[in-house]
Amino acid sequence: MREHSPDYSPDLTPAWKRTKPVPEVAADPDLVVEVAGTEFCGAVVACEGGTVTLEDRFGKRRVFPLEPRGFLLEGAVVTLVRPSRAARRPAAPLRTASGSIAVPGARARVARAGRIYVEGRHDAELVEKVWGDDLRIEGVVVEYLSGVDDLPAIVAEFAPAADARLGVLVDHLVPGSKESRLAAQVASSPDVLVVGHPYVDVWQAVKPSSLGIRAWPVVPPGQDWKTGVCRALGWPPNTGAAWQHILSRVTSYRDLEPALLGPVEHLIDHVTSAP
Repeated sequence: MREHSPDYSPDLTPAWKRTKPVPEVAADPDLVVEVAGTEFCGAVVACEGGTVTLEDRFGKRRVFPLEPRGFLLEGAVVTLVRPSRAARRPAAPLRTASGSIAVPGARARVARAGRIYVEGRHDAELVEKVWGDDLRIEGVVVEYLSGVDDLPAIVAEFAPAADARLGVLVDHLVPGSKESRLAAQVASSPDVLVVGHPYVDVWQAVKPSSLGIRAWPVVPPGQDWKTGVCRALGWPPNTGAAWQHILSRVTSYRDLEPALLGPVEHLIDHVTSAP
């Protein structure tokens, strides 16, 4: 007689669908759940009829039926139900600005030997605003450089090792660019990871819709890009003030382009995989 796997009942029902009572949880906006039997995890953005719409940290949305025992909340099986009209948002956010599940009361970890370098102060401030909670829990320090022209020397001075990995975020990392050639020079070590985004400046990694504009202006070659942007948008010619305005409109990963989200997540994974 064939024995049954402990993860299945005699009728081959998965463990997470067995008849043991599970709690019902209102599908309130921003509630972060995992879809049972899959690896999809996201925040509730809509709950209509018999379905719920979830959005993951990269902005991808998927619609799922409100099936009994269909979701996991902090690892426990739950049944999502439509929230009542009088339902209120949680007093504290259930996730960080990066989309990670929040850990209330968590203390910052002692800083790792590894580091993440970014090109400039604006890059560092944007990473801090969206990923700061995650970085403190993981003990990852972000430092900014004054450009990457000396990247090979910077990497050599840091002396990356298995227990001190280095990650570098580069602007305008596209084929044939100066940045791509510099990245290739330091790519031989498995303890160094250089990733980037395609934008001329990290400003462009903020979605235009979050700023109330249709698109980022096209600045003619030969002009300072930030100054040209301010001129085209009718902003005062103060790039520092312009950046503070841009940064103030960023509240979470949803305000950033996927082309920046993926590389930053990759860098965090790279640095935190060290002992």
